[in-house]
Amino acid sequence: MDGSEIRALGGGVNHIGARAHNERLILSTIQRHGELPGMDIAKLTGLTPQTVSNILKKLENDGFLLRGTPKRGRIGKPSTPMAINPDGALSFGFKIGRRSADLMVMNLAGEVLAEEQTTYRYPMPDALFAYLESGMERLTQGLSPLQKERICGLGIAAPAEIWSWTEALDAPAGFSIWRETDIQAEVARITDLPLITQNDGTAACRAEHVFGRGREFGDYAYFFIGSFIGGGVVLDSKVVVGGKGNAGAFGSLRVPGPDGAEVQLLDAASLYLLENAIAREGLDTSALWTRPQDWSGFERQLGPWIDTTARALAHAIRSIGAVMDFEAVLIGGAMPEEVRARIVTRTTAALAQLDTRGLIPPAPQLAQTGSNARTLGAACGPVFDRYFLQ
Repeated sequence: MDGSEIRALGGGVNHIGARAHNERLILSTIQRHGELPGMDIAKLTGLTPQTVSNILKKLENDGFLLRGTPKRGRIGKPSTPMAINPDGALSFGFKIGRRSADLMVMNLAGEVLAEEQTTYRYPMPDALFAYLESGMERLTQGLSPLQKERICGLGIAAPAEIWSWTEALDAPAGFSIWRETDIQAEVARITDLPLITQNDGTAACRAEHVFGRGREFGDYAYFFIGSFIGGGVVLDSKVVVGGKGNAGAFGSLRVPGPDGAEVQLLDAASLYLLENAIAREGLDTSALWTRPQDWSGFERQLGPWIDTTARALAHAIRSIGAVMDFEAVLIGGAMPEEVRARIVTRTTAALAQLDTRGLIPPAPQLAQTGSNARTLGAACGPVFDRYFLQ
């Protein structure tokens, strides 16, 4: 972090039966703030020093924490900071995108140990799950025996109702097979690891919340610009999923389109629109979806797309600002950081031109996690479900 304030996660519970909650709270506090001595953890969590000491010993013995170098203060005994043990737990993250799929294995410290990607014109279940099976085997080969033992699950991030976008993806009629595809059953044929599935926008938001600038804010909205734009919501330092899993489905917001007619945000601020503009010029669009990302050949189409995207985002931000008093709106996306920065700048300017009487819309800000946010968020799923506060 760059010195910005990191919001606390709330207090622990000092009574019998709350140990599991307090273990999660302490692990989450260390993950969020970095290595900390016991006294600092006690202050941040409200737990007694003795409770903290006992839990730290258990977490260290269980392999989740490592002792740092003792640090001597002005008075008293040296304090020993405790840090997350990267090999304490590992997880797979798999992002199913409309143009590419990404697979990674991540450790408890959020470090990507190995990753790979496949691209396609449109995703089909049989090919994707075959890729997942072989990819997990390839990524596991580079792990130590201990790391293999500590793999705790697989997280999958995928768009909601992916079968609804047949026309936009120029996919065949058979693409509707996704409607009948049971992801849980398909994965069970591949591995017995616990599976956590989530919307890809929510997954990207979780990655930003855990590893990015989300630690600076308690309440904020998050946009992720992919093939289709999506997002997430954080309230009281928690990623909100919603009773039906639709929290942060910002792509459905109504905004003025390029010709002034009202459209959904996803039809005014998504990468498929840039892809279409590039294709109309007879250029190869594959560079949009492959890494490392080099969009230098697309400037002719990129400038107008950024302007259209920024205007649409400004209207969307004004709308959500009227519903919830967010501290900020973080904007990420599957694109080079320089492009994301331009979008934030143009969105800020466009928002300033709108009628915002009666409200103070949240300020657009650049998200920290990059193009792999959805895969990182997917990998976070099993780890947080098992060891951290949600």
